[in-house]
Amino acid sequence: MATQHSRSAARFMLAPAVILLLGWMLVPLTMTLFFSFKKYLPMRGDSMANGLDWVGFANYTRFVTSSSFWPSVQTTLVIVGGVLVITVVFGVLLAILLDQPMWGQGMVRIFVIAPFFVMPTVSALVWKNMFMDPVNGLLAHLWKFFGAAPVEWLSQASMPSLIMIVSWQWLPFATLILLTAIQSLDSEQLEAAEMDGAPVLKRFWFIVLPHLSRAITIVVLIQTIFLLAIFAEIFVTTGGAFGTKTLSYLIFQRVLESQNVGLGSAGGVYAIILANIVALFLMRIVGKNLDA
Repeated sequence: MATQHSRSAARFMLAPAVILLLGWMLVPLTMTLFFSFKKYLPMRGDSMANGLDWVGFANYTRFVTSSSFWPSVQTTLVIVGGVLVITVVFGVLLAILLDQPMWGQGMVRIFVIAPFFVMPTVSALVWKNMFMDPVNGLLAHLWKFFGAAPVEWLSQASMPSLIMIVSWQWLPFATLILLTAIQSLDSEQLEAAEMDGAPVLKRFWFIVLPHLSRAITIVVLIQTIFLLAIFAEIFVTTGGAFGTKTLSYLIFQRVLESQNVGLGSAGGVYAIILANIVALFLMRIVGKNLDA
């Protein structure tokens, strides 16, 4: 067992990394809180050197009463929910498929997981220009081959298109986590159920799916944290138009396009609150599954 001296030495050696990590998190958060209570319009002459006017909660009130606030929150939740459903459902199916013995299994797994390592900006550009372009995109040529009119995906079906682009990038992550969970399943349980005459669907529903519950909750938790801040895909494809403006994109517009740092900082605080509410809700679900 560790002695008091060894524990003190461990704390001393960990202290620099902990302090650096806390500073890395707390300094931007503190600056965001500070600017959210100030009137900071750089293009109109406001600067830190001249001092900033205190406006209290005016930025918060203005941001939350904006006509774009609640639609952006709704859009954010719709995208997160749509991506989670697609990645979890198809992730389970792909994980089961990749767990089966096949020729070139290692290469197939690499190709399936590869999209996760593509930068969000690059993947959005590929989908926008190579697949969804209404004139030269592969989907447009496919539609023309069957005698149908090409679809302008990013304007006529902007939300489903965006969800599909983001899902394509996050599906490999879900597949990898779920494949690891499936490989830890005791094959003797499935063999015993098969010998007892249980059909495939019942074996999946009563054995495989309960075994994957913990992995699914972890996938949902991690993906939700990152998806709440989705930005690059929207910026590259729709630019926030056609009902695809999320909360993070609205903050970007307030800070960079409107040059209102105080208003954008207030939006950042709202985004932190939303992320924490969702995270606490998901942590309760994860805790229940882990305790089961």
